[in-house]
Amino acid sequence: MTSLMPEGSSQEIGDQPLCEAAIGVDRALAKMDRKIDWLERLTPVNIDAIWDGFQASAFRSMPDSQYGEGLDRDAPVLRSELFELPVREIKNPLIEALMLEKQRELDRQIELVRMRDRDGFILASIDLFGHVSERLLQTALDLLETVPIFPADDEDVGVIEVCEAAEAAISGYRKRAVDFRCAVVIDPTPGTSMYVSAGNFHVAHDYRTSRHRVNPLIAHEIGTHVVTRHNGRRQPLHTLAGGLCDYDVLQEGLAVLGEYLTGYLPAERLRILAARVVAAHMAVEEEKGAEIYACLVDEHGIRSKDAFDTAVRAKRGGGLTKDALYLKGLEELIAYLSHDDEFEILFLGKFALKQLPSLQKLIDQGILQRPELLPAYYDDEAARQRLAQARKLPLQALYQETPQ
Repeated sequence: MTSLMPEGSSQEIGDQPLCEAAIGVDRALAKMDRKIDWLERLTPVNIDAIWDGFQASAFRSMPDSQYGEGLDRDAPVLRSELFELPVREIKNPLIEALMLEKQRELDRQIELVRMRDRDGFILASIDLFGHVSERLLQTALDLLETVPIFPADDEDVGVIEVCEAAEAAISGYRKRAVDFRCAVVIDPTPGTSMYVSAGNFHVAHDYRTSRHRVNPLIAHEIGTHVVTRHNGRRQPLHTLAGGLCDYDVLQEGLAVLGEYLTGYLPAERLRILAARVVAAHMAVEEEKGAEIYACLVDEHGIRSKDAFDTAVRAKRGGGLTKDALYLKGLEELIAYLSHDDEFEILFLGKFALKQLPSLQKLIDQGILQRPELLPAYYDDEAARQRLAQARKLPLQALYQETPQ
């Protein structure tokens, strides 16, 4: 493996030097990305209270979300530091372009958090994550119309079983890469489900799910988000660990596909991804949380608690379009795979499909390296057969009626 040199030095990788400006800018952007942490700053801390108040109103009025610390005081300092970085001094034009993209994205993230619960938040969200296009909305509506509704799986396991499965998965990855890092954290904030933050796996203390969904969800969170972070940390460009500009689309597409390849992406999961697009569109139109919930339940047959979670997610900060990226990412990934393009290369770090040609050129130049780790499911012949099937399936058929 290539060793990573201390900040401020020049390093040789293959025949190509990574200049001092590139190293400094990359490290600074990665550090600032961690400091902004827009997702945590837009995660409600009162989800139980919102649900209780919503029920008490007979589902007519949804209480406001409450959040932790914002960025009001830090925003001017962060912006000043951000635009003082010597991005234009980077000698490799491919790396310069990637760092410029990331610099602009971090500025938009700062603005997103700064505008939380203020007029203009929706515009900040669209600027960062994009609008919900008419085509994507129609795709979502078509899925909600055509993907069938099956009986719900029993919610028969809780946080202990999920944590045990996560620890087992982490142990397996550490046998293949001794420096694989991931802690399991039981989140005291109720209703926050499961997620990865700073490379650690978080699960809410009150989380419950079907036993058959545990391994697919572990594949989603650890097999995608943590594995790509690990591979990104092995790269000379540390921004590949936290994510290059617009990386969310491919990350979420890969993560959902990982559920299918592991053997159980139920129809309801695909329907919920479509519902998130509808909810994001309604949030942009400034519909209230209760109206989004009613639409999902009454018009699209989404189960009550799933509709509530989807509505709360869509109304974060005042109207967040990020949740539309799950379906968009899955659709774009299936289109990419349908051309028999390479699957393994997608795990070299966190990036957008549009950046792949540049990253491949940097591999050819000897600056970047191919991924060290692939998801554990990729060792399974059945998973590779499912991947071959997924390359040929239309989006509306990408689900499994029963666990495989």
